[in-house]
Amino acid sequence: MSHTRRDFLRAALGTSTLMSLGSVAPDWLLRSTAAQPQRDARDTVLVVLQLTGGNDGLNTVVPYTDDEYGRNRTTLRLPTGDLHKIDSSLGFHPRMEAFSRLYKDGYLSIVQGVGSPNPDQNHERAMRMWHTADPQRPQRQTGWLGRVVDRAWSPTTPDTAAVFVGPIARPFALNAENAVAPSIRSAEDLTVRQLPPWAEAHPTDRMTDNSLLQLARQSTRDARAKSERVEAVVKATGSAADYPQLGLARDLRTVAQLIRADIGIRIFFTELGGGGIGGFDNHANQLGNHCAMLHQLAESVAVFVYDLQRDKQLDRVLLMTFSEFGRTVKENGRRGTDHGIAAPVFLAGGRVKGGLVGPHPSLIDLDKGALKMHTDFRRVYATVLDRWLGFQSEAVLGGRFESLDVLKA
Repeated sequence: MSHTRRDFLRAALGTSTLMSLGSVAPDWLLRSTAAQPQRDARDTVLVVLQLTGGNDGLNTVVPYTDDEYGRNRTTLRLPTGDLHKIDSSLGFHPRMEAFSRLYKDGYLSIVQGVGSPNPDQNHERAMRMWHTADPQRPQRQTGWLGRVVDRAWSPTTPDTAAVFVGPIARPFALNAENAVAPSIRSAEDLTVRQLPPWAEAHPTDRMTDNSLLQLARQSTRDARAKSERVEAVVKATGSAADYPQLGLARDLRTVAQLIRADIGIRIFFTELGGGGIGGFDNHANQLGNHCAMLHQLAESVAVFVYDLQRDKQLDRVLLMTFSEFGRTVKENGRRGTDHGIAAPVFLAGGRVKGGLVGPHPSLIDLDKGALKMHTDFRRVYATVLDRWLGFQSEAVLGGRFESLDVLKA
């Protein structure tokens, strides 16, 4: 279910939406703040980018020296001379020059062979596993980031900790039990144009014992102050001339504006592919379609990274990509590929170590014609939770998963 500006205001204004209840505070307001989880003092930001449809990792990070690659892809094989070389055996897709630049500058890590220990090649079920981070219980009703948002929320700090930026329905990963993670299309969606009359301070405020009213007024004024910061950043960043005219670039520009505004949002979720089955699901005529998707991915992420780097904001930002599964090694009879299992995950930011993490999966030892996974996707999640956001991953993931050595101290 997608959330609107009103939902954001409910999160940002906290108890102000409960004024109609009168002077008796609801139960949640009476809970002791000591019972709330401790929030981490760091100001790091996580940006999660979903590649919807099942990205073909084999034509994204290409094992060009492996003869099995050419034998299995007679029409989809990418010419070695057109690749952007990563090392003596791997190269980026020809349309990913911008990722090659990020990699050479040390702003990009490639985690290879990532997938689920209980792989499912159905779009909906596979995506649900990634969203819940619970392959054994994919029907649970909260997403992994939603559980983070719930742990970050308290009555005394009611700001929203996460938002989805994009045109599709809000992804399930942000589904929370108690808190609100809204959907927006632009930074302006998080602005407050006018405060209600009751929100203004009154001389009698110090004399009243209506704590709910006082908290509502203070929360509303805080929301207005944050709105002014967003408005100032939007005005200062001017036109979108530095960002390409691409849908993902537009969404990442919005994310960059809100990072600069620094209004308490620590998790951003955005998407490329269009939701549903998604634009990465290339069962036929993959070559041109995949080229366009990877070009948009690389150009959009690169301009976002270098934009934040120029503004000295990149060291507090980590961007992570994922897709519900990879593709089969062998192309099908329609010049496309079918649903696979493992695929690479990209991590971009100012404090990634850069480089390759883990070996490229074998093109011979396969599972139903697909690359096998050797890195549980929950290890990636544990890394960004424990080592980046400062949230206890075990409480979110329901188990202990070893972090990856991908971040600088």
